[in-house]
Amino acid sequence: MMKLKILDMKEFLKAVNGCTGPVQIVDSDGRKENINKEYGIQAKLQAEYQRNRKILSLCLEVPTPADYLSIVNYYVGDC
Repeated sequence: MMKLKILDMKEFLKAVNGCTGPVQIVDSDGRKENINKEYGIQAKLQAEYQRNRKILSLCLEVPTPADYLSIVNYYVGDC
């Protein structure tokens, strides 16, 4: 599991949609929701990102190692 602060939603979603397996958001109550290629959920995340002045904190679980590295590489490049 990783905690991220998203500063560039467009590039974050590009990295997520490039993954081969699930990319799950983990809520504070432990509920998980896959966001990979789930455009309705992604639209809600984008709206929340805009409301929060273009910053969004997320907790993600990425079970596929290659996908995990892809998200980490996005994040390192975004900082």
